[in-house]
Amino acid sequence: MKAIVQERFGPPESLRLEDVGEPVPGEGQVLVRVRAAALNPADWHLLRGSPVIARPGMGGRRPRNRVAGLDAAGVVERVGPGVSGVETGDEVYGFVAGAFAEYAVADVTKIAPKPAALSFAEAAALPVAATTALRGIRDIAGARAGQRVLVTGASGGVGHFAVQVAVALGAEVTAECSAANADLARELGAAQVLDYRASDFTAAPERYDAILYNAGAKAPRLVLKALTPTGTLVLNDGGTPGGFFGPIGPMLRGVVLNWFVGPRITLLPTREHRDDLLEVNRLITEGRLRPVISRTYALPETARALAELEQGHTRGKAVIEVP
Repeated sequence: MKAIVQERFGPPESLRLEDVGEPVPGEGQVLVRVRAAALNPADWHLLRGSPVIARPGMGGRRPRNRVAGLDAAGVVERVGPGVSGVETGDEVYGFVAGAFAEYAVADVTKIAPKPAALSFAEAAALPVAATTALRGIRDIAGARAGQRVLVTGASGGVGHFAVQVAVALGAEVTAECSAANADLARELGAAQVLDYRASDFTAAPERYDAILYNAGAKAPRLVLKALTPTGTLVLNDGGTPGGFFGPIGPMLRGVVLNWFVGPRITLLPTREHRDDLLEVNRLITEGRLRPVISRTYALPETARALAELEQGHTRGKAVIEVP
């Protein structure tokens, strides 16, 4: 099969499209014929082995996973031993390691039925970004009707889903993004939109019950100024590759700051579970959530796609389509 292979940490140019052996599903796994795979900031961190402090968890001297990619949508090609509830021919999506390939294996606990109303490309855009937004807004921030929620990076991968989740929970949402994406934020349900280039929410009088901080260079101590006394700051800053600590630095500073201001700053770690995907399915079925795809690429264009994603300012999601 064709796959995007990474033999070492490095720039996007280090990726290669190669013929590799088709993976075999093990206990509790299925083989998925990949039809589409999403691009995520985590992909470029894994590609470059950045930040350096996290490299041991990425494999140490070389990438732990030779085939890149984190989430996908496709068709079940073969079922491994011990699998029930999933059959050959089922259309699924979810957390699929090695997703930048024609075939990949996935744990059945990390996939769910593909929403019938969505294309494979649209479904592939959901797993990492939509479930991160769901946990950040619903589970960690505890957003509810009547509250005021601020989402930064509101037109990006996680951000555009977070706006929709907060609106679905009945919150009044303020979206921070570029002026070029203001109309998109309003279409997704934001009541107010801030242009991050022209305004500074930390210096404004408005206070929020929850802030999902997806993007930006503000220190957590400054962002706290925009919270109500009982508000929650959720840090999910993917940042850009580079340095020893990279985006982990500001997040660690937020943890330390919690020692002095109380438990008001919370990190948003990754979780890969079918239950979150099923909740995303429910919101899609109810018409409360939809993916926005800025661009699609072919599998051989994956290196270029990651190079462009690394530049930031993504509108919604970018997706790799596999014919």
